Amino acid sequence: MQIPNTYGNPMTTANLNTDKKKNNPLIELIFNIVVPSVILMKLSGPEHLGTVNGLLVALAFPVGYALYDFIKVRSLNFISLLGFLSTLLTGGIALFELDVEWLAIKEAAIPATIGVIVLLSGFFSKPLLAKVLLNSILFKLDDIYDALDAKNNAEKFKQKINRANHILAMTFAFSAVMNYVLAKWIVTSPAGTVEFNEQLGEMTFISYPVIAIPSTLMMLGIFYYVVKVITQLTGLKFEQMLKTD
Repeated sequence: MQIPNTYGNPMTTANLNTDKKKNNPLIELIFNIVVPSVILMKLSGPEHLGTVNGLLVALAFPVGYALYDFIKVRSLNFISLLGFLSTLLTGGIALFELDVEWLAIKEAAIPATIGVIVLLSGFFSKPLLAKVLLNSILFKLDDIYDALDAKNNAEKFKQKINRANHILAMTFAFSAVMNYVLAKWIVTSPAGTVEFNEQLGEMTFISYPVIAIPSTLMMLGIFYYVVKVITQLTGLKFEQMLKTD
C-alpha cells in the first residue's frame, strides 16, 4: 500500500529529538510576546533605553530564544525559520525607517506563505497536514493503514485528508488577513519613533488573544476532524490507534 509513503512521513532523528525536547509554551510566550511587548511599550522612551536600543533589546529576546532552541534541538523547521525571518524583517523596517505599510505587508506575508505551501502540498499528494499529524510518534500507522485497506477506504481517506489540508490552509489565510488588519489599525506612527515602538509592542501583545488563540482553536478542530475520520473509516477506537509506548 502506498499511503504510508505519501501520508505517513517517517520521523527523522531530528524530529524525534524535537519531540523529546518539547518547549514550554509559557516560556515561549514570555520570550516571544510578553517581554518584547513590555520593552517596546514601556522602555523605548528617551528616559529609558531609547527608540533604537529599545527595539534592538526587544527583538533580541525572540531572536535569542530561536537560536537557543536551534542549538538545543539541532534542527530548524520551516515555520521556525519564517518566524526568525519575520523578527529580522521587523527590525529592518524599524531601523531603516521604512513606510509602516511594509510592516503590515510583512505581517500578512509570513502566514500567507505558509498557507500557500500547505495548499500546494495537497496538489502533490503530500498534504503537509498529514506529515504533521500522521506520524509514528502519535499513531500506530501500520494498524491504521491495514484497517483502511481491509475496508477499502484508502482513497476516501486521501480525499478527507486533502479536505482537512485545505481547511488548514484557510486558517493561515485567516491569520494573514488578521495580521494585516491589526498592523494597519494599531501601527500608524512612522518607523524610528517612540510611538512606533509602543504601537509595535501593543500589536505584538494583542495578536496573541486576537490571532494566535483563535488559530490554535481552529487547528485543534482540524485535529479532531482527522481523528474522527480515521475512526469512521477504519473502525478503530481512538485508544486503539494511539501509540502509548
